[in-house]
Amino acid sequence: MFNIKEELKKLPEKPGVYIMKDKDDNIIYVGKAVVLKNRVRQYFQKNNKTERIKKMVSLIDHFEYIVVDTEMEALILECNLIKLHRPKYNVLLKDDKMYPFIKVGLNETYPTIRIVRRRINDGAKYYGPFTNAYAAKETVDYLNKNFMLKHCRKAFKEGKFESPCLNFHIKRCLAPCAGKISKEEYLNRVKQAMAILDGKGNDAINALYDEMETASQHYEFEKAAEIRDRIANIENLLEKQKIDMFNENDIDVIGICKCQDKAAIEIFSIRNSKMQKGENFIFRDVKDISEEELLENFIKQYYNADNVPGKILFKYEIESLELIKEWLLNISGRKSIEIKIPKIGEKMRFIEMAEKNAEIALQNKTTVFEENENVLELMKLLSLDSLPKRIESYDISNISGTDTVAGIIVFENGKPKKNEYRRIKIKTVSGQDDLASQREALERRLKYLTPDEEFDKNPFGEKPDLILMDGGINQIRVAKDVVNSLGLDIEVFGMVKNEKHRTRAILDENGKEYDISKNTKLFNFITFIQDEVHNTAINYHRKLREQKMKKSALDDIPGIGTKKKELLLSKFGSIEKMKKAGVEELCKIKGITREQAEEICKL
Repeated sequence: MFNIKEELKKLPEKPGVYIMKDKDDNIIYVGKAVVLKNRVRQYFQKNNKTERIKKMVSLIDHFEYIVVDTEMEALILECNLIKLHRPKYNVLLKDDKMYPFIKVGLNETYPTIRIVRRRINDGAKYYGPFTNAYAAKETVDYLNKNFMLKHCRKAFKEGKFESPCLNFHIKRCLAPCAGKISKEEYLNRVKQAMAILDGKGNDAINALYDEMETASQHYEFEKAAEIRDRIANIENLLEKQKIDMFNENDIDVIGICKCQDKAAIEIFSIRNSKMQKGENFIFRDVKDISEEELLENFIKQYYNADNVPGKILFKYEIESLELIKEWLLNISGRKSIEIKIPKIGEKMRFIEMAEKNAEIALQNKTTVFEENENVLELMKLLSLDSLPKRIESYDISNISGTDTVAGIIVFENGKPKKNEYRRIKIKTVSGQDDLASQREALERRLKYLTPDEEFDKNPFGEKPDLILMDGGINQIRVAKDVVNSLGLDIEVFGMVKNEKHRTRAILDENGKEYDISKNTKLFNFITFIQDEVHNTAINYHRKLREQKMKKSALDDIPGIGTKKKELLLSKFGSIEKMKKAGVEELCKIKGITREQAEEICKL
């Protein structure tokens, strides 16, 4: 149980980013702090807060944080996390338009450099996002002006020339459209401009200082001041940031802290040169296990086909390094993976940062979360190869084969992830056929994970490690058949109930039962999942039926109100089935007169 008062006492007096979460583990606010201990405690003190902050604080169930070295690192990481998670109470920061990119159009015959608000996979080179939009714009203006690159977006082919525009005549463009510069020379200028964006612009900056000095000597103080401001903006853009400008695109950094019989591992995931998340894992009873052995076992359990990066950093020499590397290549399908063990420099500093966060996690978390213990127990019981961090469960609900729906729930790290619950209307199944309905629901969800298909948007989230079907052997086999037909590697089991409709055991596709009655925590965990998916499906079914009852052709028949309409729909399901049943059958419904039955048959 997360005790906010106790956790506030454990906060370090260091810079970092704090992440506020609600009871459903949704991120509702991300902020930065020069001193985490002071900043986070302010939210829970009685002082003058805005109504918005009061509302946000009232929803906080627990919080997390990542320690960094400087306030600037905290700012950059805060922006990255806000853009990634879009917390509800970060209204002023969560809009993508606040963070411009600088785009170098390498996918163009004659590349342009310009400001864009969205990054897409189009073959261009992107820099950013940048928190200082004005500085980014000034730099683009500087690059275009000083390297005389084209400004227009007009596409033209080399060798087909046209008259140059005004920019050429005012010496703002070298007019490649008119053949005034060769393609080779133009691309060389683009490379020089990119060198500045890559942080190698000292020569250009020195030239600007000379230009500013010359302007001052000629008493052109306004021009000198303008150049001074431009230098400041370029230096601001090119400042080497350890997080936002970390020159790695696809890398995990692993840090370990071990103390007596406990250990913590912190893993930083850096994508597109920005840290996107930090995760920590606590291990107990590891007194006789070395850091090297702990690291090797962690790598083998943590990585799967979907999360292997291009490079992994850690500081311990593991015995079977080449074997581990070969295994990662096999499961990921990558052509190459680098595993580095740095001793000095920027990469080593990142490892030290991960170790620092692991140390804090170890100090604060004296026990593993109960939810994670449940997942660990489940892995042991079912003899799974890896920890099922993401579990999905499916159930079908209908009455007499009408308004059939499927409920899909998601648990991550032992906790319900309600923002990824989904409800599906079954479209292709007529009548009451739960197995066919489950097949449709599974196919519609899992098709987004197929390795040979690409979709613009996946409305269901990441691939589950484990699927728990609400039902017996037939439901399991339907799910397993769908998983296999789509070429996916997902474990499938069922949750079976006793004659009193209470959870009894877990079942595999061969009919083997796994008894959970003797493990109270695990029994309650599985019961909770089964109840949750059942309620999700049945509540959606009831909602659809209520909507149908609110508006129906039956409303036009005198004497048929809500109660009679509910009785008719519960018995027959639809007006078409009522008409087929005939007058005599309709009259058997309590309160339905012959005249009303005849009117129903005329609909």
